[in-house]
Amino acid sequence: MNYYENVLGLIGHTPLIKLNRLNKGLKPLVLAKMENLNPGFSVKDRIGISMIEAAERDGSLKPGGTIVEATSGNTGIGLAIVASVKGYKCIFVMTDKSSAVKARYLKALGADVVITPVSAKPGTPDHYVSTARRIAAETPNSFYPDQYSHPANPEAHYRTTGPELWEQTEGKITHFVSGIGTGGTISGTGHFLKEKNPGIKIIGADPFGSIYKTYKETGKIPETTPYLVEGIGQEVLPPNAQLQYVDEVLNVTDRESFDTARQLGRLEGIFCGGSSGTNCAAALRIAKDLDESAVIVFIIADTGEHYLSKFHSDEWMKEKRLLEPQKITAGLICETKGRRSPESLVIVAPADRVADALTKMNELGLTQVPVLDDGKSVGSLREGHLLSKVFNDRDLLEGPVSKVMEKGFPTVDVDADINVISRKLRSSPAVLIEEYGRITGIITRHDVLDTAGSDGN
Repeated sequence: MNYYENVLGLIGHTPLIKLNRLNKGLKPLVLAKMENLNPGFSVKDRIGISMIEAAERDGSLKPGGTIVEATSGNTGIGLAIVASVKGYKCIFVMTDKSSAVKARYLKALGADVVITPVSAKPGTPDHYVSTARRIAAETPNSFYPDQYSHPANPEAHYRTTGPELWEQTEGKITHFVSGIGTGGTISGTGHFLKEKNPGIKIIGADPFGSIYKTYKETGKIPETTPYLVEGIGQEVLPPNAQLQYVDEVLNVTDRESFDTARQLGRLEGIFCGGSSGTNCAAALRIAKDLDESAVIVFIIADTGEHYLSKFHSDEWMKEKRLLEPQKITAGLICETKGRRSPESLVIVAPADRVADALTKMNELGLTQVPVLDDGKSVGSLREGHLLSKVFNDRDLLEGPVSKVMEKGFPTVDVDADINVISRKLRSSPAVLIEEYGRITGIITRHDVLDTAGSDGN
């Protein structure tokens, strides 16, 4: 019979996938190392088992022990999977920047999760690493792996990831691209590949705001600035970031990271996290200057499932001012209106009393309302014009809306982009959204102004 003794047998030996569409027009062979196919859906499964087995060998992790670690999520998941198989308890400390899905995942694996503020500076009591160290010191029979300095982190990649890439490419790999967080993946893999062929270029992909590019080029650690991509970049230099094996570090923006990750799913069927987008963006950038002999491999670090409420959400991208304007549609504008807007479309009918319509507008704070008849737009009420008419003829209050309504608002399809909407709004104070023949929402000039202020341009 063909089966694995447990889930740990599935760690590693991940395949390479050739890019076919996202790299259109580029000459090199660009390959994705599918680390999202590990059992914990990330590259960190490799170091989870490596650090635990090293601790078992040297006696720092004993039966019934508790593993305590600071993590952005994926290392915790890798450790928790191994712990569940081997019978250890886990406590993980994460910042509030990390995806809530990762915290739920860790809890589902039986771990306890502690959340600390991302604003806490390194070395302060509330920093997530300081918190993890304190909990480990206070917990009997505990083991604190410290992925940032544990030698089993880069050693895992020296022993597994590097040899896999060498074998899978038959030694033809010319460039390896990886993010730099703890430094383990790029250091261990780079070390092995450099031993095999010193000419292989090891490229670090790093968010703007992280220290690595400046440190690699100047030897100085700069002041960091916030960024949104998770799991890579640093504020301080960890021992496992062995940059002597790294030839170059490229900075990639949050917008490019997230957009590339989204395109990997839509064009290549590779559903991945934001740091994978960072890696891919860097790989495509270097591919522009290389010929057909180049073989570029980049890491798909984890799965997109951890980020469905983050950058894989148009609403989140719009809120963070990262969504390209051409991707902002009528439906998205309507879904992401501020609290000032009613949750559902407010309408009146032609036969409704004018007084009732005015009362509804006043109660909801609306200055314009569409008039629909059997789901179709037949007119509109605009507060200024309506009050002027009623002021001159009070009897209109008891009459039907049809007596005072003006021409209806123009309609746009739910998928219409912001440019189409803006053109319509030049001659109308509002447009109606139509979806499969039904009027489902309304967009005002104010709504578009709000969006224009959040599209990142």
